[in-house]
Amino acid sequence: MGLSEQIQQDMVAAMKAKEELRLSTLRMVKSAIQYRSVEAMHPLDDAEVQKVLGTLIKQRQDSAEQFTAGGRPELADKERREITIIEEYLPKALSPAEIEATVRAAITETGAAKPADMGKAMKAAMARFQAAQQRVDGKLVSEAVKRLLSGGQ
Repeated sequence: MGLSEQIQQDMVAAMKAKEELRLSTLRMVKSAIQYRSVEAMHPLDDAEVQKVLGTLIKQRQDSAEQFTAGGRPELADKERREITIIEEYLPKALSPAEIEATVRAAITETGAAKPADMGKAMKAAMARFQAAQQRVDGKLVSEAVKRLLSGGQ
């Protein structure tokens, strides 16, 4: 069963269980998937659905930061709970140590040695993560590449 079908089934279960936050979050997810599917003019495969989910998580993280900065902790908390629900449908995010190990391998592979080689190293690292179908935050990868190329082992 694909991710879209799983989300649909979980939405029905949330409806029956009267779980309002879960139901509204899954409806929002389904709507985003449907919108992207119409945009692409074909049904989305699981990899494309995961990209949509990743985008939704980033949006929620940005919103939570804005709500926290604006003195609205209750809204920030709601956004974080939505992130938790969405993350259930994605592979587990990698730890900083796992990210660093892959970045080191990418740096060695590309021969990157100085901060000016950051683009090469980033491209190779992100390609490795994507090939392994691993979920990773590009910001964390970027920070690891910067640190390792500037000599901060």
